Amino acid sequence: MRRVFFILMVVFVTGFKPAHAETIRFIPLPMQNRETVFGQFKPMTDYLEQRLEVKIVYDYCDSYADVLERFRQSRVDLAYLGPLPYVELRATFAHAEPIVRFCESSGRAEYTCALVSFMDNVFDPQSAHHRRIALTQPFSTCSYLSTSRLMHWMGSNIEQNLYRYLKKHDEVALSVIRGDFDAGGLKTAIACKYAHMGLNIVAETLPLPGFALVGNTRTLAPQRIAEIRDVLTALAPDGPDGVLLQAWGNNIRHGAVPAADADYQAVREMIEAIQIPMKGNF
Repeated sequence: MRRVFFILMVVFVTGFKPAHAETIRFIPLPMQNRETVFGQFKPMTDYLEQRLEVKIVYDYCDSYADVLERFRQSRVDLAYLGPLPYVELRATFAHAEPIVRFCESSGRAEYTCALVSFMDNVFDPQSAHHRRIALTQPFSTCSYLSTSRLMHWMGSNIEQNLYRYLKKHDEVALSVIRGDFDAGGLKTAIACKYAHMGLNIVAETLPLPGFALVGNTRTLAPQRIAEIRDVLTALAPDGPDGVLLQAWGNNIRHGAVPAADADYQAVREMIEAIQIPMKGNF
C-alpha cells in the first residue's frame, strides 16, 4: 500500500505525461544567426510543449529555399515564415496552412520592409544608378521583392544598380553601416535596432501580413492545428500573460491573431508584377 501511495503521489506532483509524446518538427526562417534564432523561439516552443503535452524538435538551415523544400518533403510539421516564403510554398504545396500571424510591438499583425542607407552616405532612390544594394535572400519578402517595388515607386529601377544577396537581415544592416554597400533592404524592425549606429531608413513599404506559424496539414491533425492556434491566440500581452511573453523573442512576444490564406492576396499581387532573380548581378 505504501508503494502504491508513493506512485500516486509522484503522478500527482509531476503531472501525468504520455510515455510517448507526439513529436512536432519545427523550422524557423534563418533571418539571423542560429543562436539568436533558437533563443527567440525556445521559450515559445517550451510553452507549447507544456500546454499540448508534445515534444518539439528543431530543424535549421541557412537557406530560405531549403526551408521551403523541407516543408514540401514533409520533413517538418511547423515553420515560421514571412509572407513571400509562405506564398511561394503554398503555390506548390497545398498542405501549407497559416495558423497564426504574430503581432508587432504596435499590436498589429502587420509589418513593413525598409530601404536603408548609412546616415553619411546620401542615397536617392529616384536617381540611383550603379549603386551597390545589399539584399537578404531571394525568398525573403524584404529582399528583392520589396526593395525593387520601393525603388520602382520612387522612379528608379533596381536592375540599373548592383545588388547582392547576403542571407541575413543583420548582415545587410552591418554591411551598409560598414560602407560595403550604399543601401540595403530588410525588415524595418531589424533596421531600427541599428539606428544608433547610423543606419537610416530611406523608405518603407505599406503594411504586409505579419510573420506566421505555418502548419503542415499532411503531417498534423486538424485538431492539433486548432489547439496550437487556440493556445497562441489566447495569450494577452497586456494582461496576465505579459510576464510570460517577455521571455519570448521580440518578433513573437506581442501576441498573435488567427491567420488565413486570404491574408496574403496583396503579396500575390506584388509577385505577379515582378520576376525575382535567384542570384545577384555582381
